[in-house]
Amino acid sequence: MNTLHAELPAEAHLKPQIARRRTFAIISHPDAGKTTLTEKLLLFGGAIHLAGEVAARGERRRTRSDWMDIEKKRGISVSSSVMMFEREGIVFNLLDTPGHEDFSEDTYRTLTAVDSAVMVVDAAKGIEAQTLKLFEVCRLRDIPIMTFINKVDREGQDPFELMDEIADKLALELSPVTWPIGMGTQFHGCFNLTTNDFHKKDGNRYGGTEKLSGVDDPKLDEAVNAAVLDEFRAQAELAAGAMPPVDMESYREGHLSPVFFGSALRDFCVGDLLDGLSAWAPPPRPQPAGEEKVDPNRDDVSAMVFKMQANMDPNHRDRIAFARICSGKFTRGMKLNQAGSGKAIAITSPIFFLAEERELAEEAWAGDIIGIPNHGTLRVGDTLAERTDFRFTGLPRFAPEILRRVRLGDPMKVKQMRRALQDMAEEGLAQVFRTHLGGDHIVGVVGALQLDVMASRIAAEYKVQIDFEPAPYATARWLAGDEKAVKSFVDINKSTLADDVDGDPVYLARNAWELNYTREKYPDVRFVEVKEMR
Repeated sequence: MNTLHAELPAEAHLKPQIARRRTFAIISHPDAGKTTLTEKLLLFGGAIHLAGEVAARGERRRTRSDWMDIEKKRGISVSSSVMMFEREGIVFNLLDTPGHEDFSEDTYRTLTAVDSAVMVVDAAKGIEAQTLKLFEVCRLRDIPIMTFINKVDREGQDPFELMDEIADKLALELSPVTWPIGMGTQFHGCFNLTTNDFHKKDGNRYGGTEKLSGVDDPKLDEAVNAAVLDEFRAQAELAAGAMPPVDMESYREGHLSPVFFGSALRDFCVGDLLDGLSAWAPPPRPQPAGEEKVDPNRDDVSAMVFKMQANMDPNHRDRIAFARICSGKFTRGMKLNQAGSGKAIAITSPIFFLAEERELAEEAWAGDIIGIPNHGTLRVGDTLAERTDFRFTGLPRFAPEILRRVRLGDPMKVKQMRRALQDMAEEGLAQVFRTHLGGDHIVGVVGALQLDVMASRIAAEYKVQIDFEPAPYATARWLAGDEKAVKSFVDINKSTLADDVDGDPVYLARNAWELNYTREKYPDVRFVEVKEMR
């Protein structure tokens, strides 16, 4: 039962169907338990009936959100997944992001499509490097964050030490919602300081919830070891006195994070987190489109493509564009204009992702994520809208940090290789540049694991074996500035130039010194690190 949820006056201006949407991402360092929490949220939300940890052996144990071979083999998420479920009148769109730092660009694009985030922290390890990076991305985009401190059933840091570390490193106020009663071998369950719900332990698992009068309720004395209970009551009293209660306005402005101590694996406080998201997380927010912001309450329909995924089903060679509905009520069969090309595209088979199931989306509202099957007509960064006078912004491409030349195993498969590289580039998995001289394919990535994923997927999905060899380039920059100056630069420097997937010229520098020298030599040309997707 969602005891936190109430009618929120802040949402009074929104249409009821939009006000009940919650679109959020889960972010964490690898191994903090993000994928387990994702699955348990689906389980508690009623989207699946059997979580991977308790499922039968073999393929059924693979988590619902990890679908690539490489994810299953390595036990990591390297692609963003989307799952939709409904609970107690609230419609959740959950986006699971890659935990691995090599996939920060995919994560950044995913965070453009959400209104809030849940940060998963390992109770033993605290804030780790990748968590810090992802938090900074959320802060840049003004995305409010809830914190789930996971694995409290194992030995971990003192709860106050964890809270102090998070508050110091992230410069956030923290407001505890659930608190552990002991940790590790002394773990006896969790207590919701807001609702006075006692989540009991039964053996190694969650054993049900009992409503109590408060932390001094004598029923706790019957259920919890005296020494552990004394420590818990002292901690709860200190937490209540020293830390602020949840303030929705402060949370939504990004100054405060509600904190949930729990165990995703053992089912502790997953329901409380969903209650918190229902009650406090923002509904769909206005989306940036240049100088203006598109209000979700507008009647005209608009959507933004933030992710492309090819071959999710290897039997059907499918290609799905993931689009967030940004305004209005979308209905199946609608024609939306593709900004830039001006084409009107009829969207006849939109998909909702319900855990591992897909179903046709007859209608979708602002905040929902739909999948649009297509054959190369849509790309990451596309705006689809009934109106044609604006375009969504804020989806970046970053200059790659690693550049490698593609080596093809079978020269007879050049055509298939080009198709595969084009698809991977349009998905945003990696950037592909074609040199002006020689026509070499240069792949640019943020981290080395992206190369492994790329080679693995091309082998599995296109039956083409590729390798990567060192390229004589250290960095890439897009060209901008005076049109004549850029054209002159391109004509003179063909040996160091390539085209990206959009056909835009890219300067490939052998080292930082060469890049700086070229900048000084051509002051009318700008060498830019970030390019807006179009």
